[in-house]
Amino acid sequence: MNREKLVFVYNADGGFINGIMDSAHKLFAPSTYQCALCAVTHGIIGMRSEWKDYMRSLSYETRFYHRDGFHKEWPAADAKLPAIFFEAEAEEIKLLISKEELEAVRSVGQLSALLGRRIADLKRENRKALSQSQVANP
Repeated sequence: MNREKLVFVYNADGGFINGIMDSAHKLFAPSTYQCALCAVTHGIIGMRSEWKDYMRSLSYETRFYHRDGFHKEWPAADAKLPAIFFEAEAEEIKLLISKEELEAVRSVGQLSALLGRRIADLKRENRKALSQSQVANP
């Protein structure tokens, strides 16, 4: 497994009471729910099994944060939430999927496909950077 990580950040605060309130919000007023990532990956009582299976298939470690925990870990990060980031070994994060992109996603399948494309793009960028550094430093 890579040391690199995929970092998923929900646009909701953590905690038991907040979790209950979020579930109720999704149930009674789903059109006004503020976390597109939660809406796609979680049902009323927990993570969707299709999403869990996809997470297990990834070759990256995954980390999940609620908004409050994310801001404690990365106070300088200024991306709109929810969002998905890539954390390199140097503990720097790069935005992979923005809030606006997540708002366009309607299913776990769409999210998995989008994330798969972004991971493939990262791998291409990394190979290109490695090739360029090998040319510059033979």
